[in-house]
Order: sequence, then C-alpha cells, then structure tokens
Amino acid sequence: MRRAVVRNLTLLAVGGVLVSVGAAVPPSSPRSAEPASRSPEKAPVAVGYGGAVSSVDADASAAGIEVLKKGGNAVDAAVATAAALGVTEPYSAGVGGGGYFVHYDAKSRKVSTIDGRETAPRTADSGLFLENGKPIPFADAVTSGLGVGTPGTPATWESALDRWGSKRLGTLLKPAERLARDGFTVDGTFRSQTESNQKRFADFPDSAELFLPGGALPVVGSTFKNPDLARTYEELGRKGVGALYRGDIGKDVVRTVNKPPVDPASGRVARPGDLSAKDLKAYAVKRQAPTKTSYRGLDVYSMAPSSSGGTTVGEALNILERTDLSKASKKKYLHRYIEASRVAFADRGRWVGDPAFEDVPTKELLSQQFADSRECLIRDDAVLKSPLAPGNPRNPAACTSGDKAAPTTYEGENTTHLTAADKWGNVVAYTLTIESTGGSGITVPGRGFLLNNELTDFSFAPADPAVHDPNLPGPGKRPRSSIAPTIVLEKGKPVVALGSPGGATIITTVLQTLTGFVDRGLPLVDAIAAPRASQRNAAQTELEPGLWESPVRADLEAIGHSFKQNPEIGAATGVQRLPGGKWLAAAEKVRRGGGSAMVVRPG
Repeated sequence: MRRAVVRNLTLLAVGGVLVSVGAAVPPSSPRSAEPASRSPEKAPVAVGYGGAVSSVDADASAAGIEVLKKGGNAVDAAVATAAALGVTEPYSAGVGGGGYFVHYDAKSRKVSTIDGRETAPRTADSGLFLENGKPIPFADAVTSGLGVGTPGTPATWESALDRWGSKRLGTLLKPAERLARDGFTVDGTFRSQTESNQKRFADFPDSAELFLPGGALPVVGSTFKNPDLARTYEELGRKGVGALYRGDIGKDVVRTVNKPPVDPASGRVARPGDLSAKDLKAYAVKRQAPTKTSYRGLDVYSMAPSSSGGTTVGEALNILERTDLSKASKKKYLHRYIEASRVAFADRGRWVGDPAFEDVPTKELLSQQFADSRECLIRDDAVLKSPLAPGNPRNPAACTSGDKAAPTTYEGENTTHLTAADKWGNVVAYTLTIESTGGSGITVPGRGFLLNNELTDFSFAPADPAVHDPNLPGPGKRPRSSIAPTIVLEKGKPVVALGSPGGATIITTVLQTLTGFVDRGLPLVDAIAAPRASQRNAAQTELEPGLWESPVRADLEAIGHSFKQNPEIGAATGVQRLPGGKWLAAAEKVRRGGGSAMVVRPG
C-alpha cells in the first residue's frame, strides 16, 4: 500500500513540473559599478539527472551544481553552496555562524548528523543576560558582542568533508571566493534586508562601509562585491579552518566580540562579549545519531538536541499518525496540524535543551506511547488553550499534563537552508544561520562577514520561575535551536529531503510541508508553496495571507481558534528522488523573492 502512495506522489510531482533548469555557471566578473552580468535564472522546480541542489539563491545553487558537474558528491556541493550563501545571503549565514547538517550515505543507507551549533563562552552562566537580577532589553543583546557565540560553520564544513567529502575545502570555496571578489547582482530581497538593518549597520563603520557604501542602500541590479570575504575564503582554503579556531581570523573575531567597533558619533552602546582564544580552540562539532520517527510507513530522520527540531517535528507526526489526513477536510487537517504543533511545543519548552547540560528525554519524546497520551487531548470540536502544560514523557499518562504551563520564549526568524543530492544517491539537508537577519550587525574588520547573535536563543530568564527551563545560558552551552533539516527514507532509500529557515517556525514549516506532501498528495514544490499556519503554544496561531483570506479561517474560528497575520513564514527547499536515477529539486515560488532549484542535466 505504501509503495502505491509514494508512486502517486512521484507522478503528481512530475505532473506539477512546468519548468526545469540545469546548471548555470556563476556570473562572470563585473569590475565596475555598472549592472552585473546576468546571474542564473531562478526557478522553483527542476527535474533531471546527475544530482540536484536547491537553495534560496541562484548563484549559490549554481556553485553547488558546478561542483557536482566536476565530479563532487552531495557533501562537496553542500559546502560550496553554503559558502556561496555566505556571500549572497550574508544576513542569514556565513563564516561567523553555525548550523546543523544531516547526511544520507547511499552506500551504507545510513543517516548521520553534525551539530555545528554556536556555543557560549566558557565564562557564561545563567545570568549572562541579566542586570541587577532582571533581563536586559532584548534589542541590547541582539546588537552586541554579548550575544555572539563561538562560530561553528567552518568546523562543520571540515567535519563533513573529512567524513564524507571527496574534494578539498580550498577547492570548494573557489566558487564563493570568485563570487565575493567579482560580485553578484543585487535583488529586491537583498536591498530590503539591508534597509531593515540600515540603522544598525550605520553605527558600525565596517558594516556601513561594506553594506552601505557611501551611506546609501545597494541598488537593485547593481553589482555587490565583498573583497574582504574573498580574501577570508582564500585564507581558509589555504590554511584550513584552523585559521579561525587557532589563527589570525580567530584573533580578529575575539577582538571584535570583546570590543565591538562602534562609530563614536553614533551614540550606540554595544555591550561587549567575553569570547576568548581558548573558546575558539576548544570548539568542536558533535557527530551524533539523528532522531528517527516512523510516519505512514516512512522513516523520518532529523536533528537531535541541541536542536529541538527533530524531537518536536517527530512528536507532532506521532500525534498525527492516528488521523487519516489524506481524507480529512481542509478544516480538520489544519485543526489537527495546529493542535499537534501546540502540544509538541508545550513539551519542547519543558524538556529540550543542550544534552551536555540537561537531562533531555529524546527517546521518550519520540515514543508513540507518549504521543498517544498527548493526542487524546485533541478534540475536533474544541481548541486547546495556550500556554498548554507539558506532559511527562518518562511517565506518560493519558490526557494529563505534568508541570505547570509556561509560554514559549522568543526566537528569531531568519537563517537559510539548502538541500543537495548527487548521482550516487547521497543526500544532504543543511540549515545554517547567524540568527537574526543581519546577525549582531557587527562585521569583523577586514574579514567581510557578520558575527552571529545566536546566544539570544537562550532564555534570558525562566518564562515562569516555577517551571524548570532547560534553555538558560551556561559555560560552553549550546542554545536550543528549532532547526530541522529532514531526510525521509522508505526501505532505506531516500524519498524526500527538506528544511527551512524561520526560527521556531522552522518546526511548523517542515511539519506542514511533510504532511502536505505525504498526506495531502501535493507535489513537493506545491507543498512548499502552500500558505502556512504556525502554532507554537501561543494564544494565537500565525497565518500567512493565503489562509488569513481563506473561508477556512472562519470555520476554524468557529470552534475556538484565534489567529494573527504573519506575511511570510519560512523559506523551504527540498529534493525528491524519482524513478530511473532522476532527482526533483524544489524551492519557494514567492517567499524571499523565490528560491532556486537546479539539476546537473535536465531531463
């Protein structure tokens, strides 16, 4: 029966393809302020052979395709794409950030993960963001050295390549180095994200010089160059990532974090951090087993803690397992999806943190027994009230909650995601981040990249002092993430891989896209494009305009749902394995200006 479902999904996906695009060479080398030569065209879907790459940016996807065409594998392509995103999506990712990497090995049929999350300095404690016993203003932490964690992205690249790659880091950084040196074409998204950071960037001379040349916003259609980042990539390629963790790049990072270079005339006070060379030297990624959930006969793999992505998506899927969503009305489908998200987020808030510091019941959170004990809270004619109290996964009791309820703490909504596959059948889902759009707003002088503000993902203080919060800061601790790069297998072979940016909305985006694809029979590109709802154990569920303006909103309000608008939730990408060695790559049609899906040989 399951084979028939997957076959139908494949036919639907192929039937939904209107355009397919192949690889495109990164743009040539404009050397003046004149408009750049034409970048590769964006398309949300592509089908063909030889491998696939999907990201939010055409130049970045093209960098990955270039590597695949030269014999590289999915891991090589993912690193090249990520490095290029550090050029064209510098407000979402880069050398100064971190992320989570999920890999499927076609030979062993095994899924493995790398936790490349940023870490707090070793001097940090639970009072990192407290002043006189009270949390400092969130904005003060966002634009500061205090919110900067030890970067994990370069170490993630090194770890992935050492374990599964076939090319040298220096070789894989060349497309991004070329892109940074020669420039890329500014689009509306890049300009608008610069504009949203204009006031912050203007207060830091190096950020202003790079992103606001002459004090002006970049013009759509012009060429944006970052020669400092090109030199940084060249140095990393020549010396290895030790240049950051034990070398000169690291010294510049430490100096910048501990004494943020603010324009004295700006009046801004940027709180210093306390990052040391020892913190950089001690940093290590974690190679760990993925989370695994069975859903409709498929095996769903994702990130284990320190990310809450895998456990929360997995628990919600287990809650939904008992409901036939393929035959449900749109109202019932959305109601069940929203309520499953609400319940899973209640449990996430109480139980998930960095397992090096917290006793995280990962296995129990993903048990069907626990999901069933929580699923029975959901009724078709009523809505649960948030904040909902968590259950106890170690001692599940049907239709009861454990600790006192606590609201979900705030989490920024940026980041970027890429998905890659190769001709051998290997697959990568990789989500990387510098946290807020623009990160800390602080560019490392002479290095061309922004520092993260990832430590603001910690709870500054418990949401409720009576409820244990597993996400308070600590020395060397990883802040809890919602990142959920996901790979789905059937009988050991890939069906689909996907992920999204969006802070805590990553979890709901991945969950809704998966259920749209698996249960509702949507082609992957349409499951990604479908208007989204996001419930995170809050009083109101966020709706994109397509659902806000839909008659189903009134139907859901009639049984007690409360909504507010969010103009854009997430920006997913994915790849799907098709029969005969084909791959389908899919990306956003509209969100963030649309994504870029590419294959090596269209067919």
